[in-house]
Amino acid sequence: MKLALKSGWLIALICLMAGSATAENVPEDIEALLREAARDDARMAAQAGHGAAGLHGFAQFELARTTSRPVHWSKMLGRIEVGANGRLGEGLKWKLSARADYDAVYDVTDHYPAAVADDQRFNVSLRENYLDVGAGDWDFRLGRQHVIWGEMVGLFFADVVSARDMREFILPEFNLMRIPQWAARAEYFSGDFHGELLWIPVPSYDETGKSGAEFFPRQPEYPGYVTRYRNEQKPSRRPANGNYGLRAGWLKNGWDVSAFYYRSTDATPTFYRTVDGVAGVISYEARHDRISQFGGTLAKDFGAMVLKAEAVYTKGRGLTVLRLADDDGLARQNTLDWVVGFDFVLPAETRLNLQFFQSMVTNARDPDLLQEKRENGYSVFVNGKLRPRLEAEVLWVASLNRSDWMLRPKLSWMFEKNWRLVFGADVFHGPTLGYFGRYSAQDRVYTELRYSY
Repeated sequence: MKLALKSGWLIALICLMAGSATAENVPEDIEALLREAARDDARMAAQAGHGAAGLHGFAQFELARTTSRPVHWSKMLGRIEVGANGRLGEGLKWKLSARADYDAVYDVTDHYPAAVADDQRFNVSLRENYLDVGAGDWDFRLGRQHVIWGEMVGLFFADVVSARDMREFILPEFNLMRIPQWAARAEYFSGDFHGELLWIPVPSYDETGKSGAEFFPRQPEYPGYVTRYRNEQKPSRRPANGNYGLRAGWLKNGWDVSAFYYRSTDATPTFYRTVDGVAGVISYEARHDRISQFGGTLAKDFGAMVLKAEAVYTKGRGLTVLRLADDDGLARQNTLDWVVGFDFVLPAETRLNLQFFQSMVTNARDPDLLQEKRENGYSVFVNGKLRPRLEAEVLWVASLNRSDWMLRPKLSWMFEKNWRLVFGADVFHGPTLGYFGRYSAQDRVYTELRYSY
């Protein structure tokens, strides 16, 4: 894609930002890097022209143990992803990939309901499978693909197109969580301008799991009532339920700015509620609202600091209200979600990221809404090398409205080429209906072993 930087330019930019090149030797360093990158590009192009396309992917084992009572194993997951890409001719490229998961925890323990085991024991999924066509200033991508319009640390904001596997909340790496969409995308490049048109005829939706799973998004419960969950209702596959959007971006004087509009059947489910007062049963059913979203992103580097911001205005989504007299337990509220972040490059190969974010109800707020008019929060992320092959990091995300937070320390050891061993913990605290507090009984420690090829 034309939007991607050539490898030589990327290396030179990193050298400049890291201060590894002095004013005297910058031109020579960049020229040498570009010559080397040009040779690499020519070699790869020649290989692609002869139909060479090697396999790539990873194999990973993940083990997790929940530390809250009752203490239990919560994951024994084996995962493999394999892909290949290549060229069919001038201006024509392809990619194929797939993933398979098997979690043995559902066979060696009896902690989870049968519905949860059936849902999460074994999964096979297509990843990105598409065809790229280049035609002058236009690039076209047809097939199953990731469309990422924004990316902040630890949380999702402007990344509105992606569906996500939420069966482990927001804990996995984002590239593992994202579910590709079957889409047709056209991109136009002209000078500092980048335009994008997107059509998704058959959308993918979030995977939220089944009631009884570790990170199922449980809804409010009421004394004297039994809570039940019906099967999720996904929209029928017809043109009216398809998604479409457009995005425009500009790169000017170091400012990278974009704006977008996206009309979709929401990938995130909304839980509709019914109350049977006679039987004393409250039932929830996950459905998908039709919503409109307007948003934008910006980024600018200031030497050792990078400023990033994202904002999304959403219209048409139903939000949970607590009063039982409400027909469906929802109020139609328009929201503005925005975030601003600062990324700092510090000595000793250390990175510090600070973010402030807010979710605001922009129309008249329903007095029984679960969330406040303005929900404010912040995050702190620190990453650094302890040794050449040993990295430590910690992510802290918290609400400013209440004591509701998540803490995620992690240690990564690249002990051999292509091998990585990870040890970490996920800790939650907050009220029962808090964004993080609802998972306060799911604190866990985990390890991951990964081989990439």
